[in-house]
Amino acid sequence: MNPPLPAATGRRNAFMYGGINNVQSTDTKRHYSLNAQTVAKVLTKASAGSYVLGRVEENGFCALYVGRSDTDLAQELRDWVGESARYKVFLFTYASSAKAAFEKECEDFHDFGGTEHLDNPGHPQRSDGTDWLCPQCDCYR
Repeated sequence: MNPPLPAATGRRNAFMYGGINNVQSTDTKRHYSLNAQTVAKVLTKASAGSYVLGRVEENGFCALYVGRSDTDLAQELRDWVGESARYKVFLFTYASSAKAAFEKECEDFHDFGGTEHLDNPGHPQRSDGTDWLCPQCDCYR
């Protein structure tokens, strides 16, 4: 049995303990194998979007890295295929715009524990020439 979660653990740890089933529209029960065939099958359009790379553990999905594409999420995920044996599965969410993809990536980054728990080297970067703000912190204020 897993120990009880502290009150402010963030969603990443809750996923590992099975406490929360989804983060907005990124449903952790609907993860996909990170391979070229699966990416081609499930990502059916060129679109901005965000993703979470991870693996499935005994207690469920474990998020390891978050990212986004401002233009073609399918291509971004194809680029990850075979890059690291550490990332076995992925989650994804299409976005209506590059800004929406950035905001979702930021939310996932914070929800899954930031650099303390993810392989990401730092906070998600906004696209060049934009003044977008993270919806969860003041790193760009």
